[in-house]
Amino acid sequence: MLTNNNGLALAGRISMAALFLLSGVGKLAAPAATQAYIASAGLPAPALALSLAIIVEVAGGLLLIAGYRVRIVALGLAVFTFATAVFFHSDFADQNQMIHFLKNIAIVGGLLQVAVFGAGALRLDGRASRNAGAGAA
Repeated sequence: MLTNNNGLALAGRISMAALFLLSGVGKLAAPAATQAYIASAGLPAPALALSLAIIVEVAGGLLLIAGYRVRIVALGLAVFTFATAVFFHSDFADQNQMIHFLKNIAIVGGLLQVAVFGAGALRLDGRASRNAGAGAA
């Protein structure tokens, strides 16, 4: 039986956040290539979409690690991740794209688990949530 669920919850948040942080930083390192990729998917306002993606990935990743408002952060990242699956990885004739789509769906599932069950005790807003009730975690 697992006895340190809070440590495992933190490890899970860090693991998921690493993906978003690295992706966001990667977009900062090569903004023109990412913007072109967004444009090639036919999305409007690629420059704005790039900026929003960087903010969501970097801020969301940092907040997830810190454990601040993780339920809403995880839900936002889940919506973002599902949207990226639909807009960028839905060519199921391409096996690589199907794998990326399914990977994104698995990440969405993990984020929904965090949204439902919270961050565990090792979180930045732990004190506030104890005072405000379980819903703040």
